[in-house]
Amino acid sequence: QLQLVESGGGLVQPGGSLRLSCAASGLTLDYYAIGWFRQAPGKEREVVSCINRSEGTTYYADSVKGRFTISRDNAKSTVYLQMNSLKPEDTAVYYCAVTPRSYCSLYDVMYDYWGQGTQVTVSS
Repeated sequence: QLQLVESGGGLVQPGGSLRLSCAASGLTLDYYAIGWFRQAPGKEREVVSCINRSEGTTYYADSVKGRFTISRDNAKSTVYLQMNSLKPEDTAVYYCAVTPRSYCSLYDVMYDYWGQGTQVTVSS
C-alpha cells in the first residue's frame, strides 16, 4: 500500500527553522518526481518546491526562494524540506506529493499520491 507520511511541523517563532520530512512506503522513490505544497486557511493550495525524478533539478516558489531547500534521500525513501528564516505568512498545512513523471510540476493536479499534511505555524 502506497503511503506518504509528513512529519516535522510545529509552532516556531519568526526567523526560526523547521525541517519537514516525507516518508514514502509502498513505492520506489527513485521513480518519482516530488513536490511540496502548502495550504493556508482560506487560501488555495500552492506549490512550495519540487524536485525532478532523476537529475535532481529543483524549483522554488518566489516566496520561499533562498529560505527553503528541498532534498531527497532515495535510499531512505524520504524527502525533506528545510525551512529557514520562517515568516508568519509561511503558516499553512504542508503536503508532499509524488508523480511518476520525470519532471516535477507546479500544478497539484499532476500529482498522483499525497500525504495527509503537517501543520506549520509561525508565530511569536
